[in-house]
Amino acid sequence: MHKNLVIADASCLILLNKIDELNILKDNYRKVFITPEIATEFNLAVPDWIEIIAVRNKTLQALFENSLDLGESTALSLAFEIPDSTIILDDLKARKVTRNLGLQITGTIGVIVNAKLRGTIPSAKYILEKILKTDFRINANIIEEAIRIAGETP
Repeated sequence: MHKNLVIADASCLILLNKIDELNILKDNYRKVFITPEIATEFNLAVPDWIEIIAVRNKTLQALFENSLDLGESTALSLAFEIPDSTIILDDLKARKVTRNLGLQITGTIGVIVNAKLRGTIPSAKYILEKILKTDFRINANIIEEAIRIAGETP
């Protein structure tokens, strides 16, 4: 499902940049937000179409930091400040916390599948196979299932 507003964690930015597919975010979402902490973790120039917003509720952020890393904590906190946003997280623990809070979530793989289903990329399989050639830790069965969901043959 297409969402207009997303908050991307650094892992999504790093992975899509590594495989030269960062524009998938630009082509599929009206606004892409990150926090200054995520920008620092990304450690590259942030494209001008990504908006950097600082978290206002530092108390909430500090609460999340008890169990999650800084980038994930700021992404979750920002989601409470941007209504109807979806958070892009790949870390299993952070995804569980996000689901328990009732926030909308997807992962980098979900972003790619949704892009294929929306017709903004010609092949999810091609991009997912590029991911398998990186150091991104993901089970090959998940990649195969994502390819099937995207309507392609693994």
